[in-house]
Amino acid sequence: MSIQFKKLAAENKGFFIFLLCMVLMRSAFADWYRVPSSSMYPNLLEGDTVIANRIAYDLKLPFTDVVVHKFDDPKRGDIVTFLSPEDGVRLVKRLIALPGDVVEMRDEQLFINGVAAQLTQPTNLDAQNVTPAREYAGQQQVWKENLGEMGHTILVMPERAALRSFPPVTVPPGQYMMLGDNRDNSRDSRYIGFVKRELITGRVKHLLYSLDVDNYYLPRLNRIGAKV
Repeated sequence: MSIQFKKLAAENKGFFIFLLCMVLMRSAFADWYRVPSSSMYPNLLEGDTVIANRIAYDLKLPFTDVVVHKFDDPKRGDIVTFLSPEDGVRLVKRLIALPGDVVEMRDEQLFINGVAAQLTQPTNLDAQNVTPAREYAGQQQVWKENLGEMGHTILVMPERAALRSFPPVTVPPGQYMMLGDNRDNSRDSRYIGFVKRELITGRVKHLLYSLDVDNYYLPRLNRIGAKV
């Protein structure tokens, strides 16, 4: 068996080196992640595959959470991938609040350090040319949320039971608050708690590609390489 393995390794040395380099690259520099749910609608769709820049903030030892060098600090409004502090599952959400921020939510409206996020008038999904989240048949609306330099769209489901309010909380040092853009259908920091910096695995700015799960997994051509 060992002789056969040595022969196989010798004949395919280049291929094995390539695989090793790919694994190291994904662990240390760049990775991709398939969006499995609608928790980031309308900005990320189910079937999107995002590119995560693993060195946007920190350089870590491969296959660990050990930070060896800090390049930049996460910014409010960034879309990031991270390991859930609840169960270690990798998630993608929007970074809403920084260490030391005081955050509150009142009936879907965010307040950060006493400043209210500005919400535009709700707009029906049809008017925005946004495909509704397929797992929920009730009313869905798109809002525009702005707070300082942070501006993005969010999805709300007024008829769905959800956690739309919480009292003021202070984000601990070295930790961050994450929320899904689909505010009424996202398991985020409201449920799993704050996220330590070392659990953040990358920043997302572009898609790699997207497959339409409702249309035989055909590619969404307009989302290939799209900015998010």
